[in-house]
Amino acid sequence: MVREYEGRPSEARSRLLNTAGRVFYAEGIHAVGVDRIIAEAQVTRATFYRHFPSKETLIVAYLNEADRAIRDQVGTAVAAGLPAAETIRKVSASIAQGIQSPGFRGCAFLNAVAEYPDPDHPVHLAVLTHRQWFLETVTGLLARIPENPAAPAARHFVMMRDGAMAAGCLFDPGLVCETFLLGVDALLKAHATPSNDE
Repeated sequence: MVREYEGRPSEARSRLLNTAGRVFYAEGIHAVGVDRIIAEAQVTRATFYRHFPSKETLIVAYLNEADRAIRDQVGTAVAAGLPAAETIRKVSASIAQGIQSPGFRGCAFLNAVAEYPDPDHPVHLAVLTHRQWFLETVTGLLARIPENPAAPAARHFVMMRDGAMAAGCLFDPGLVCETFLLGVDALLKAHATPSNDE
């Protein structure tokens, strides 16, 4: 069980999570062993296992931290109280900003699931939980633009986001982000246009 003091994680746990987040993201999860994390976080082996009974629990905690950061980012955009389309644009701009940040290596969740393809593995399940939340959040925002069904547009948005995250570490991130944001604008315009089905 994780020990917390005054409602906050211990300093050792924070160091372990920060170290794991940095090296897992930069080098890959399977490539980094527990001994490396213990050494770089400057904790004892006993301290590591007191906070994380296994490497697997540390990986899930790392993904939970990444999930929390993205939820906070999206929450900030939603809390601004802008119209739905502007909120989507704000979320998209924050995605683009992340893609253009130093050390960007793609989506932490897509990277993790590539290393853990078993659909029943806790790491895989943590990725799916995050992605389901993200899809539902985008669907909810698009549902506030009433002209067309939100679900297809939300799936389209998530696929564009995934493509931008994958391409952003392979090609010119500025060009990738420009293309992504243009695609978001086109999607929002199409979604807000009344269909001619009648």
